[in-house]
Amino acid sequence: MIDVPTHHIVYGTLIDFITGEELPDTDDERTRQDLSKMMVNDLGYKKEELEPRRFIETLFTSQFVRSNIELTVNLGDKIFMIIRYAPGSLVTRERSVVAAARVLEKEYQIPLAVITNGQDAELLDTAKGKVLATGMEAIPTRTQAEEMLTDLKFRDAPEGKKREGELRILNVFDVQICCR
Repeated sequence: MIDVPTHHIVYGTLIDFITGEELPDTDDERTRQDLSKMMVNDLGYKKEELEPRRFIETLFTSQFVRSNIELTVNLGDKIFMIIRYAPGSLVTRERSVVAAARVLEKEYQIPLAVITNGQDAELLDTAKGKVLATGMEAIPTRTQAEEMLTDLKFRDAPEGKKREGELRILNVFDVQICCR
């Protein structure tokens, strides 16, 4: 069972829509499950193209942080998009979602990233760090994604100091002091 920080109300358990795994039933997890259902039922992705609960772990200045990626989206044997969820303001989380997309894979940068609070979303170009579209409709359908794939550039993953810089950004932005 996954450890749940104490500030979450746990209603029991639920079954993950993608994997069938039993998970703690929290408000945040219900939103994550709604996102997975939307990706399959409304946007046309196959469950096999989605991987939930990836993460990046960092340790800087004695601060360990686990940065969660709610979903990775894979078409054509590469992850082309990640989706991160966090309640509240999206603009404050743009930089961390870009950092996550740049370092999640060791061989390449994932070209697109979505940050969502479950009600609103932003689609970002991770090479430039620019918002491409806003609103839940900004998340591309599978058909739109297939069309986009020909123009997407899978840049080399950052190395050395550049990689460390992206990891530091994740560490600072994703620290959860409230759960100590």
